Amino acid sequence: MGSVSLKIGDGTARFQRATICSSALNILMLLSVVATNIFALYAFTYSKSQNEGQGLLHDHPHNNVQLLSEQVSIILREIDSSQKKLAKMEKELLGYESLDLSRPNMASELKIFLDRHPLPLGKDSRTGITEMVASVGHSCEKSADLLSQYMAYKPHGPCPDDWSLAQKLILRGCEPLPRRRCFAKPIPKLGTLKPLPASLWKPVSNKTVNWSGLGCKSFECVNTKKITRECAGCFDLVSSYEPQKFVKARGKNDFLIDDVLAMAGGSVRIGFDIGGGSGTFAARMAERNVTVITNTLNIDAPFSEFIAARGLFPLYLSLDHRFPFYDNALDLVHASSLLDLGTAKVEKLEFLMFDIDRILRAGGLFWLDNFYYTSEEKKRTLTRLIELFGYKKLKWVIGEKADVSGSSKSEVLSAVLQKPIRV
Repeated sequence: MGSVSLKIGDGTARFQRATICSSALNILMLLSVVATNIFALYAFTYSKSQNEGQGLLHDHPHNNVQLLSEQVSIILREIDSSQKKLAKMEKELLGYESLDLSRPNMASELKIFLDRHPLPLGKDSRTGITEMVASVGHSCEKSADLLSQYMAYKPHGPCPDDWSLAQKLILRGCEPLPRRRCFAKPIPKLGTLKPLPASLWKPVSNKTVNWSGLGCKSFECVNTKKITRECAGCFDLVSSYEPQKFVKARGKNDFLIDDVLAMAGGSVRIGFDIGGGSGTFAARMAERNVTVITNTLNIDAPFSEFIAARGLFPLYLSLDHRFPFYDNALDLVHASSLLDLGTAKVEKLEFLMFDIDRILRAGGLFWLDNFYYTSEEKKRTLTRLIELFGYKKLKWVIGEKADVSGSSKSEVLSAVLQKPIRV
């Protein structure tokens, strides 16, 4: 039996190399069971013949046949039981049992999506894999009814207007979501999109957004609300502070883009902005020929559509999702106060910080921008992590910053850190 491990839960696949040795070992174990029972049968019958005499055995030949039949039945039952146990273990390893597709009212599309699919070229010679299982978040099991509702649609037709349901599943840990065979709801009246670079700072039309599922139905409404600590009027590209971000500082904790890029000596080309609001950081970087992808979720506002309308790249995923970048791939990671996941468990922040370190290349910059110290424990944890990674502190400023309403101030950290070369 090949050594295979697929985990459907976290959307990843892990393969262990199947070897001739491992297959031979499984066969040897099975033969050993059979041989052991045969020798036991022989020893038993031989001992019985010695004690009772040859004449007795010849007088009752049917006893030998019955005894042999019973022993063979026992062997067959043990083999059958072993095969069932192996099959059960294989299913558990492959993840087929993580979602009970036999539940009543389970959408047929979900069953089709999660069905096993053989590899188009047959068995892979390196891994021993013969089929693949589509990935879906492990927490989907806890929201199976919502997931089935999400997958209850007419194939090849229009998708239901249920993006808010999809986001609810994501925020419950059901990430990644399964693919669907339907057409996403189009925008009824597409607003005029400006070409680059003019689109970076031109107001975005309300007609470019599907406002269903949101309280506001226009950007004018959204700009009257405090969405996050960093987003109050962040969709206003004309009269708010948004166009001045990263080029004009309001306090000592506001670093300027040109100053940070100078610290890297011109080696920044691609980057990732975590919790980038309406995409202004990526816009300023685009003006300097640096490509930045912005992590988004549409929490109370159409962040993804707004960023895309500016001609920038929104990446729709939660901060609990493993970043879909290869190791040591990015020159810059920028993170604001949204790096604070609002959890009391310090391990949560550790998982996130280690994933940031994974995608950042040696010599790359980690720009921590106005991170709010919500507690002394969070402050100690973050400081300990930075020391653990061994980052070089190119700039480190602790100060106070008022929230967007100006009613209170909190202690914040802004820092530019350079990832070391580890051997």
